[in-house]
Amino acid sequence: MDSLLKHMVDMTGHRDHTMLDISVISAVQELAQASRTRVLTLAIVRGKIFVRPRAQITAGEAATMVDTSDLQQPGEPIGSYPALAACLARHEASAAVANDNGSHTLWLPIWLGDKADTCLEIVHPTPYTSATIQVIGGVVSVYRNFQNLLDYSERDSLTGLLNRKTFDDQLAKMLAASADQDSLTLPGELERRQHGDEERQWLAVVDVDHFKHVNDRFGHLYGDEVLILIANLLNTSFRAQDRVFRFGGEEFVVLLRGTTLDNARKIIERFRQNVAAHDFPQVGKVTVSVGFVSITAFEPPVIVLGRADQALYYAKSHGRNLVCHYDELLSEGLLQSTESNDTAEFF
Repeated sequence: MDSLLKHMVDMTGHRDHTMLDISVISAVQELAQASRTRVLTLAIVRGKIFVRPRAQITAGEAATMVDTSDLQQPGEPIGSYPALAACLARHEASAAVANDNGSHTLWLPIWLGDKADTCLEIVHPTPYTSATIQVIGGVVSVYRNFQNLLDYSERDSLTGLLNRKTFDDQLAKMLAASADQDSLTLPGELERRQHGDEERQWLAVVDVDHFKHVNDRFGHLYGDEVLILIANLLNTSFRAQDRVFRFGGEEFVVLLRGTTLDNARKIIERFRQNVAAHDFPQVGKVTVSVGFVSITAFEPPVIVLGRADQALYYAKSHGRNLVCHYDELLSEGLLQSTESNDTAEFF
């Protein structure tokens, strides 16, 4: 009982999804004496469900997050987990199978309403007793409720995207990660980083073109629907490891993790094309303009945002429905580098 209470206190003391994931698998691993416990992401890509681990713990080892920064695929198809697929299709609370090596796997989807985008996977040498499953179920219920509270505080109420408060935290972490990588520069690495195939972090600012005309002509109800559909296209166009935010109004920001300039441009351009090709109910065609920039480790967030905003302004003033890269515009003499102070507000 003392161990259970300790884990409950630990889980509810976090204000971060990553640490919450670590806490829940640590709790389940100890309380259930499992050989392995994982948190799985259930991602929907083009109408199909894919399974990707995001945290795991093995008996005798510390819990770790699974590095997905270099993953270009959404994960394994749900067909690789037939028992879990059937569980999700029937909206059941759990699924269990006996493995070929004699161990047993228990899946516990984390249902939020009629949707589940997270699942716990627990592997044990023998089947669990009903009492153990009851204890695990209690831990999962606390995890689900607290995850829901975190989601509510971090999400924009209209689109469901991450909000500005969350963006500040995520960008700070990304800038810190960039600084750590820069501090590990090896002899000769500077020359390598001058090439365009370096993997970096990127920030993109998205603005819906002529959005005021949409509201004026069709009304705010259809304007809100356009924003919701744009948010859906952002989620499906970018990768699982990227982060998408709504800043307010028709402005969005995307943080792209660990990719090259060419790949970042392709991903952003794919999103722009997806929006341009989409038929918005009643409204018809809508386009977006995008400005993006690499994230530099030792510069304040306001400067990073300001540079992406400059590239966005260039796109909107040169025809709209464009993707513009700040550094390229600067090198071609199409923009001038400007200093910014920490009190500037770009949105």
